[in-house]
Amino acid sequence: MKLEIELDRDNGVPLTEQIVTGVTTWIRSRIARPGSKLPSIRQFAADYGVSRFPVIEAYDRLVSLGYLDSRHGSGFYVADRLPTGMSCQGASDPRRAEDESGHIMQQFNQPGETLKLSSGSIPEAWRDMDGIAQAIRHVSRTDPASMVDYATPLGNPTLREHLQSRIGQLRIQADASQILITNGASQAFDLLMRYMLKPGDTMFVEDPGYYNLYGLLKLHGVKLIGIPRTRNGPDLDVLQAQLQLHRPKLFFINTVFHNPTGTTVAPQVAFRLLQLAREHGFSIIEDDIYADLQTEITDRLATLDQLEHVIYVGGLSKTLSSSLRIGCVVASHAIIKDLVDIKMLTSIGGSRFAEAVAVSMLERGAYRKYLERLRRRMRDALVSTIQTLEDAGWELFEKPVGGKFVWARVPHIDDAERLVECGAPLGVTVVPGSYFRPNVEVSPWIRIHVGFGNDPRARVFFRAAAALPPR
Repeated sequence: MKLEIELDRDNGVPLTEQIVTGVTTWIRSRIARPGSKLPSIRQFAADYGVSRFPVIEAYDRLVSLGYLDSRHGSGFYVADRLPTGMSCQGASDPRRAEDESGHIMQQFNQPGETLKLSSGSIPEAWRDMDGIAQAIRHVSRTDPASMVDYATPLGNPTLREHLQSRIGQLRIQADASQILITNGASQAFDLLMRYMLKPGDTMFVEDPGYYNLYGLLKLHGVKLIGIPRTRNGPDLDVLQAQLQLHRPKLFFINTVFHNPTGTTVAPQVAFRLLQLAREHGFSIIEDDIYADLQTEITDRLATLDQLEHVIYVGGLSKTLSSSLRIGCVVASHAIIKDLVDIKMLTSIGGSRFAEAVAVSMLERGAYRKYLERLRRRMRDALVSTIQTLEDAGWELFEKPVGGKFVWARVPHIDDAERLVECGAPLGVTVVPGSYFRPNVEVSPWIRIHVGFGNDPRARVFFRAAAALPPR
């Protein structure tokens, strides 16, 4: 298909930007139907007498912006679902921003040479260090003010548009003004706790679940009620029994690639959970921080509820960079407005520089390419780690279909503290399952990060732990 766009080499606008603008205008004009195939990179370059390099970069940006789909071995096609409210300019304009107003993991204190088998971080060798460095240089050159200025209260508008597009792929309907950028998911949770709870209130949490949240809730004087996490999601029988005894204001749930069990909430459980929320008048905070690790999209609670009873939390920190600290809250306009006020009172604003770097990674296609590599690596490591554990005689809570974590135990060991003791002389640091329980109850389970599960030290540890005598 011949594209009807014009390129002007003399107007001072980079060819990449002209191609991005021309193609998005062409698509928005409805001349091209969804699924239409674009000329190959080589053909485009020949048709317009340009180098292939600006075409490659432009196509990558158009994929990242949601206008094109890249099909391996086939080419580029007009996306079936076009982004809404997305800027066609591709690059962020810093002037636009001026218009919008428990328990600490012991592993962090271990010597650097130990293998942190229960870590929550992606192995450094798997990160896109070059891509991040390139984005930092790009932002430093094109937007130097971001290195010294606060971000706007809601966060970088272009970043929010990108996040809007990403949650749109999950069929969550929200506009960019319903998205608040936070300093990682941790700040998102803190803002929500400050806004929705007061000392003495009751909140339901998963057992096991996100350890840092428990400490935060206790800091706020909130009463925690643990709901057991099954292989399909929260135990609905226990949940209904507890609802007869308590009136929670909130239920916190990690729906996809649950931390620490690696499980994903089944559709029938999700539907019933939303019914109970409506019947009993509580809200749900849906933690979807691992969304970008999923290859086959499943419905979220926010998809089924469309933000009526669900507040959605996501971000990029768990995949892109823990240092950049990019999280977000997606909720109704009224909730977001109040959260912005709390954010301004507690932190004034976020990091304009970190947000601009994230935008650069998204717009230039670096993050998409990195995710493709990361998912492949994570999938291969997951399969291999599961096999290694089973060969060593360990029991798995469930075999996850993706994500970073496996929840595992040695069948005859009742307290994972023994596994901690076993790992220490082998140079392996693990965190006992009690750390992931609301009130630090004894647990036989440990969280294993699949990215470290096939390190030789991990293999030795798995065999040694399985050989421990029962007590």
